[in-house]
Amino acid sequence: MEESIIQTAAETGVAKPKKRVFSADANVENKTYYEAGGAKRRQFRPRAGQRMANPKTAQSVQAPSAKVLQNGQSVQVANAPKEGVKIATFNNFDQDEIEPQIIAKPKTRHNALKVVFLGGVGEIGKNITALEYGDDILLIDCGLAFPGEDMPGVDLVIPDFTYVKENASRIKGLVITHGHEDHIGSIPYLFKDFKCPIFGSKLTLTLLENKFNEHKIRGVKMNVVRPRNVVKLGVFTVEFIKVNHSIAGAMALSITTPAGVVFHTGDFKIDYEPIDGEMIDLPRISEIGSKGVLLALCESTNVERPGYTMSEKSVGQKLEKIFIDNSDRRIFVATFSSNIYRVQQIIDLAIKYNRKVAVVGRSMINNIDAGMRIGEFKFDKSVFIDVEKVPNMDDKNVLVLSTGSQGEPTSALSRLANGEFPKLVIGENDTVIFSSTPIPGNENCVNKVINNLYRKGAIVIHDDVHTSGHACQEELKIIHSLLRPQYFIPVHGEYRHLKEHANLAEKLGMDRHNIIIPEIGMVVEVGKRGMSVKGKVQAGEMLVDGLGIGDVGSVVLRDRKLLSEDGLVIVVIGVSGITGELTSDPYMITRGFVYSGEAEALVEEAKGVLHDTLVTLDMQERDFNELRNQIRKPLRNFFYKKTKRSPMILPIIFRV
Repeated sequence: MEESIIQTAAETGVAKPKKRVFSADANVENKTYYEAGGAKRRQFRPRAGQRMANPKTAQSVQAPSAKVLQNGQSVQVANAPKEGVKIATFNNFDQDEIEPQIIAKPKTRHNALKVVFLGGVGEIGKNITALEYGDDILLIDCGLAFPGEDMPGVDLVIPDFTYVKENASRIKGLVITHGHEDHIGSIPYLFKDFKCPIFGSKLTLTLLENKFNEHKIRGVKMNVVRPRNVVKLGVFTVEFIKVNHSIAGAMALSITTPAGVVFHTGDFKIDYEPIDGEMIDLPRISEIGSKGVLLALCESTNVERPGYTMSEKSVGQKLEKIFIDNSDRRIFVATFSSNIYRVQQIIDLAIKYNRKVAVVGRSMINNIDAGMRIGEFKFDKSVFIDVEKVPNMDDKNVLVLSTGSQGEPTSALSRLANGEFPKLVIGENDTVIFSSTPIPGNENCVNKVINNLYRKGAIVIHDDVHTSGHACQEELKIIHSLLRPQYFIPVHGEYRHLKEHANLAEKLGMDRHNIIIPEIGMVVEVGKRGMSVKGKVQAGEMLVDGLGIGDVGSVVLRDRKLLSEDGLVIVVIGVSGITGELTSDPYMITRGFVYSGEAEALVEEAKGVLHDTLVTLDMQERDFNELRNQIRKPLRNFFYKKTKRSPMILPIIFRV
């Protein structure tokens, strides 16, 4: 695996610039801030009647700047082309960071704040939200969703970017809560013909940088931020808040706008025993809440679950018991490749019990590589072995870490279960652990893999070896109680999740008139005059199929579904171009419709129906579409009457 992707300041050899500071006191005479994209300093004098601060007692912190980087130095992705993606880091603030505030009056002071929901509401995945005030727009996340069973052949589902592209010149930046696919997966598709500064944690941007390289996207300005860092983007001041989740580097967002503070939780849970030792920053969230929150956007994934989400550390304890109970057997573990903390615990156990680790699955290899390069993992690379060495080692000395916990057909574990993995064979002395729970809709795929593993003779453990990264009811109540927002909009969930979250907020004392359940495309306006729906923008989904984006629509999906379920009937008709008479008997071909032994009699009867239809038609009709429809209708009715099935009927007419 490669060395660190991020160069340290010491490695650059650049002299450290002088620090610039601004005061924590709201009434200091000269306030200094830095806008993203440059180090331009602005100073503001107190308005009439404002009290001057005592410079001896005023606290000072280093000002955030997109060009003032970690340790005061510029950093760059190793081995990247000069015109490629660059990752920069901000200076860290002290833990007693000041409340971010709008220093200058906005030009559009009378405008209300608009929240535009482009994805991630009424659905799981495809998260993207825009905040709009005056001429400035801030994007929050840009993720994808995976296709359902009703989307045959589709690879990915991404948001409709029409609103973003139409307002490209107004967008000041993209802030990312964390590095899961449903929050970053669509960014490369948007950034093929659009660019803006991006802000996120080191791991988040490292995963994103890998995606940009895969898509051959260059010239994107990426800025690494840490908890309690503050970024100014147009009229928006964004503070990043540490939260617990199933991936490192997850953060909530406290966004100060001219209308008030908007708090976006991102995906989170409250873990009192986090693997990295850093709990969610509840003191800072409480402080923000005490100073007033206009609007809270809070995730709703686990709102139906009472109590608290189990700590990630408890999963490690269960895994260790399995390791002990299967000490003489070869162990396979399948989990989400993005769950860095889970992967850390699994590899720690392998080291503890003298097992070498073979990693299979492209995403797992890439994510471990990324985590090691930026120092997110705390183990030595010597623990890894090539999968080709596994068959020659004692079973008790091997752990195989794999993708495929969701039963994906092309994943490493699925291929192992099907006996299609060339370098490794599952046997009777193997124990396979599913350290995950099936995503809704994936249950059948997971069960198929489990059954195939049992057929190979393996022991399969798939219950109670996982915990969610999302907050349950009691954790959501804590966040609501700390923030005490004036208005609330539930996000990140299907409609039932959003509805239940709205009910929970109402039970906690919020006026139901101050709650809106959003829909994709909805524009919500919030400000001093209240909160209300102000129309819709073009939004929805675009389907990625191979190299095509947006070229697969509802008609194509309908046809694919029809073909997969009821098959195809092709009707070939030769017609004289002069007389309009048939030049030969029509020819009929069926595929995926009826068994060939039964097809002959059915087809002959269908030809009779077709002949009766053709004699009533004007075969010199130049509107081929109309002619085809007139041929389809009686055949469709005939086949349904005989088989209770509706195959796709494809008439092909030749004029000779």
